[in-house]
Amino acid sequence: MRTRILRLLACSAFAWSLPWSGSAAAAETSIPAPADVAAPPADAAVTASGLASKVLQPGAGSDHPLATDKVKVHYTGWTTDGKMFDSSVARGRPAVFELDKVIAGWTEGVQLMVEGEKRRLWIPEKLAYRGMAGKPAGMLVFDVELLDILHLPDPPPDVAAPPADAQHSPSGLAWKVLTPGNGTRHASATGIVLAHYTGWTTDGKMFDSSIPKGVPSLFRLDRVIPGWTEGIPLMVEGETRRFWIPKKLAYRGAEGKPDGMLVFDVKLVKITKP
Repeated sequence: MRTRILRLLACSAFAWSLPWSGSAAAAETSIPAPADVAAPPADAAVTASGLASKVLQPGAGSDHPLATDKVKVHYTGWTTDGKMFDSSVARGRPAVFELDKVIAGWTEGVQLMVEGEKRRLWIPEKLAYRGMAGKPAGMLVFDVELLDILHLPDPPPDVAAPPADAQHSPSGLAWKVLTPGNGTRHASATGIVLAHYTGWTTDGKMFDSSIPKGVPSLFRLDRVIPGWTEGIPLMVEGETRRFWIPKKLAYRGAEGKPDGMLVFDVKLVKITKP
């Protein structure tokens, strides 16, 4: 998958160093602080740790993120004197980060939320930056909107070999439709597509995934491994399919690449050029 399939997936700089500096914050459009920025109101819920929160907008989902998940969020943070120190809203783009690599108040608070929910968090200093030099001090107040939970998928139970109901092509490629699509178009072997994917070796080790980035990846189908060049044109937009790609259609023993048969779950998000 592209030139370097084993790549480090960059997470948001929010973990222990907010994506914030005095100069950057000053350049952003300031978002006014809420009226209750100085202290949690009487109707705020408070956990045993001292974290206070209040739902501003209920979510439509029912799933809660785990501490090990990545999440996509919009947020704005203020100190209790009403000064905004960081905001993805002001920057105009959501942030993606791992919940176990952020301040403790976020790790705890975002796990209370469901997708689509907006919540205000009052995070005491012991759950924030604990007086670290160069960081916002004291209790911090955040408005957070949980846009998406980016669960890293578990290895499928049939990762070791194609099941009996898998379909096969003469080349040796095997596949199984997991979710039917709603489109009718198919890409050609030279098409360009947007896709979400996760790849495993047959021992269940994940070696690459677009899921933690929160956005699908763009591929030219004549510049990927042969199993993808053959398999993706079988799909329609919206479809999710599992592929078992034999070594001869994968990396063929190339140094530094995953070896042997590879298993991919692929969701074809969009065909940008048939």
